[in-house]
Amino acid sequence: MFALVGASGGSVAGKNLPVSAATARQSEPRASARNEAWRLGLTRRTWPSVVGAVQIARVTWLFSREASEPGEREPVWPARALLAFLRAMAISADTPFFIVFNQASGSGDARAAQAEMQELLSAHGRRHEFFVVQDAKQIERCAERAVEAAVREHGAVIAAGGDGTINAVAQATLPTGRPFGILPQGTFNYTTRNHGIPLNCKDATLALLSAEIAPMQVGLVNDRVFLVNASLGLYPELLENREADKKRLGRYRSVAIFSGLKSLLREHRQLALEIERDNDHELVRTPALFVGNNQLQLKRAGLPEAEAVEHRQLAGVVVKPVGTLALLWLALRGALGQLGGAERVRDFSFRSMSVAPRRHRTRLVKVAMDGEVSWLKPPLVFSVAPKALQLMKPAAQPAEPS
Repeated sequence: MFALVGASGGSVAGKNLPVSAATARQSEPRASARNEAWRLGLTRRTWPSVVGAVQIARVTWLFSREASEPGEREPVWPARALLAFLRAMAISADTPFFIVFNQASGSGDARAAQAEMQELLSAHGRRHEFFVVQDAKQIERCAERAVEAAVREHGAVIAAGGDGTINAVAQATLPTGRPFGILPQGTFNYTTRNHGIPLNCKDATLALLSAEIAPMQVGLVNDRVFLVNASLGLYPELLENREADKKRLGRYRSVAIFSGLKSLLREHRQLALEIERDNDHELVRTPALFVGNNQLQLKRAGLPEAEAVEHRQLAGVVVKPVGTLALLWLALRGALGQLGGAERVRDFSFRSMSVAPRRHRTRLVKVAMDGEVSWLKPPLVFSVAPKALQLMKPAAQPAEPS
């Protein structure tokens, strides 16, 4: 449970070079279907037309033949084939990358990491541009500029940073439907680990060059995005204390753990919340309300609701009123993967939930989303976004011949 200044970096690669070796490793059926599509002149401009519809039907039939498993007599369903085809078409060797790079994320050498990314992308002929964030206050503007460029150039938006950076870039990218990639630079990196994205800078950059599109569920608090979790009460306070300690002691995992334990030892106030979900209304008193959207984090805490994320649901956790020692015990159970079934914890899954402080005069509520704290106006409506984020995941490796 308790687990750069406003300017474009101006680093733009030159003309495209031949297709990278990583891209060339794509399966031959997908490559041939893609080539046939481009030969037919199938582009976004032709899709609305009648001719475009005929072209899509033809390529769908070709792809359904090629996508069938060896030994199958019948091709896969056309709808499934078309989905696979569209995913293959979403990213090509010509797709430019617009990278929002947060130099403050993680504990490593940010400039060295940026230089390594730039060298790899240039060596593979991938056009790219960095939007470098040196001040956290500028991250939203940098994300907006990167997304605007990606829409204009039919490119992909890449977030290079921790969970907070990824959240800010996802917020800007989601409405556009552009491909969204991640280069992890943070401390915990739950989003990247949940989707099999390498944590090493070099490997993660190379994985983007041959990536495939996979839809990723997005959680919402009112109109704000969260990919890992959102919470109110104890957790936002813990995050604020952790950020202050990181500024003093450095951005290390050990500092984050120490800061969390120190925060738990303090006295915490109880929230009085009115909660509505599934046509039920209840008043609860709790030091913390937690909503999860990351299967890996939920599994590691031992919560059975981890599987709910795979079915367009979110996981809710309400901590019953407890003292300091009981909170420490719950934190330990969460670290050991045994939070599910704890006597002082109530966990559940839901699709939509409304939360408001009992005192309706409260104008704003402190909410933590993916490690960043914001003030939102109640009632807080937690839900699954109707549109998925088009995540760039490492391409599936072909099975070894037996």
